[in-house]
Amino acid sequence: MIGTILGALGYEIRRIGAAAAPQNAPGYFPWRDEGGEFEGYYALAEPRTLVSADRCYVLYRLLLQARHLEGDVWECGVYAGGTAAMLAALVRDKAPGKKLYLFDTFEGMPEVDATRDLHARGDFADTSLEAVERYVGDGPSVFRKGRIPETFAGLEPARIALAHVDVDIYRSVMDCLEFIWPRLAIGGFVVLDDYGFPTCPGARAAANEFFADKPALPLCLPTAQAVVFKGRD
Repeated sequence: MIGTILGALGYEIRRIGAAAAPQNAPGYFPWRDEGGEFEGYYALAEPRTLVSADRCYVLYRLLLQARHLEGDVWECGVYAGGTAAMLAALVRDKAPGKKLYLFDTFEGMPEVDATRDLHARGDFADTSLEAVERYVGDGPSVFRKGRIPETFAGLEPARIALAHVDVDIYRSVMDCLEFIWPRLAIGGFVVLDDYGFPTCPGARAAANEFFADKPALPLCLPTAQAVVFKGRD
C-alpha cells in the first residue's frame, strides 16, 4: 500500500544494503585497529583530554620518531593534562633522558583577538596546576604556569625535538612559533592541534603568517592537525 502510494507520487522504495566501499577508500585506522601499545598510552589521555584518538596517535608516532633527535618535548596548552600524561609516559618509557615541558595558564584562556579568534577569555578554566600535576604524576615533566611567552623566559638555550602546540588563538600560536621554531632540532616536528578547526581561525592564520617566508609549510592532516617538519634552518 505504501509502495503504491509513493509510486504514484514518483518515489521508489529500495532496500538499503551494505554499500560497497570505493576501492580507494581508506580502510586502515591504526589508532582504532592496532590496539596494543598505543591503546595503553591513549588510555592515559582519554579521561582528561579533548584531543581525539586519531590526533593522539599522530603525537604518539611523531614522538617515537623524534626521540632520536637532540632536544626535549614541549606541550603548549595543557588544559586538564590528558595528552600531557600520555606524553610523559612516552618520554619516560621511550626517550629516557629527555624532559617534557608543559606550558599553560592552568586558569583558562588569556586575552583573545576579537578580530581573529572565536574563543573568549576564560575558556577552559575548569582546570588547575595542582590537579594536572596529580594526574600526570612523577616523571620527566617540568611545569611552567603562566602566560606564553613569559613562561619561556630562561629557556633561550633550549633545544626541542617535538612541540605540541594546542593553544587555540592567534597571539599564543604566534608567540609559540616565534620561540620554538629557531630552537627546533633539524628533523624535528611542530604539531599544531587547532590548525584545521573552524573554531580556531586565529590559530591557522598565525601559522600561515609565520611560515609564509620559511622553507617549511604546515601540512594539514585529515585529523585537522597540521604538522610542520624542520628540514633545515
